[in-house]
Amino acid sequence: MKKAKLFGLGTVAMAALLALGACGGGSGSTDSSGGAAKEDAKHSVAIVTDIGGVDDRSFNQSAWEGLQAWGKDHDIKKGNGGYNYIQSNDASEYEQNISQAVSNGFKTVFGIGYLLADPISAAADQNTDTNFVIIDSVIEGKDNVASATFKDQEAAYLAGVAAAETTKSNKLGFVGGEEGAVIDRFQAGFEKGVADTAEKLDKDISVDVQYAASFGDPSKGKALAANMYNGGVDIIYHASGGTGQGVFSEAKARNEKLDEADKVWVIGVDSDQQKEGKYTSKDGKESNFCLTSTLKGVGAAVQDISTRALEDKFPGGEHLSYGLKDGGVSLTDGFLSDDTKAAVKEAKDQVSNGDIKVPETPEK
Repeated sequence: MKKAKLFGLGTVAMAALLALGACGGGSGSTDSSGGAAKEDAKHSVAIVTDIGGVDDRSFNQSAWEGLQAWGKDHDIKKGNGGYNYIQSNDASEYEQNISQAVSNGFKTVFGIGYLLADPISAAADQNTDTNFVIIDSVIEGKDNVASATFKDQEAAYLAGVAAAETTKSNKLGFVGGEEGAVIDRFQAGFEKGVADTAEKLDKDISVDVQYAASFGDPSKGKALAANMYNGGVDIIYHASGGTGQGVFSEAKARNEKLDEADKVWVIGVDSDQQKEGKYTSKDGKESNFCLTSTLKGVGAAVQDISTRALEDKFPGGEHLSYGLKDGGVSLTDGFLSDDTKAAVKEAKDQVSNGDIKVPETPEK
């Protein structure tokens, strides 16, 4: 398999994509609101979401925002023959939703998330004239499948640096969705960033790691966060999709009962989740508890690959890798102190030039 590294996805371009508003969609089916597609559209693209939907304020939403940007850039309308999404509410729907996208005539079909790898692979064998893309996994040996992965561990490393520089309690938390190779990268990078910074600061900083076993269970995320905060954790980094909404919910409920100076923090994932951190403290101050967010250019990848397909340059059989060096992943400034921003920048430079190698799997 050819492996290509994609450049040009700078944080400015990525931020522009993430700033687009996500459109609401019909649950469990193709959303066809917004008018019919132009009949003479040069290309048509559909994304099949993982559970959580296009308004998960995270992974799926980023992909949908990228596809909307692609449609706008090329004057292609939403709907069959143009661009659209099909929402998955349960893993059992992946196969039928991919089949629906193919039967509706979409020429390029994205599976958003590694859990869709097997159904995308099977559909590619059955529909050799359709382009398929798997996000966050690799499918080898198929000329009609492109694979896009991200060096999540690099952005997570910066999140670890930021958390270790900011914590007052020296107790941090990590909430993962489902265990697997992808979330391993988030956990490994975060723990490494914390460990390196703790050593530099001569501190003993712990990380409580918990998994919700779901990317779509906010109640479980809220319960895990409550246990962590009750145990003295003051910053939680979540890599859990829609489950993370529960982490934010717990932090908000807790912070509204605290003075602003005593608040606990959340670190967002995949897109800038700062708006989720708005609240009013016990002492009446308008504040925010989203310390920072790791950015993952899912939307930029969707837009880039869709454009290649439109130009008859679909990267079938290739593995596109998006990392910190080329802007495929990053970290927002959020509410980091100036000293913390400087520490993050130093770490970013060291990772980008290869001085720091960030592991992809957690230490056992």
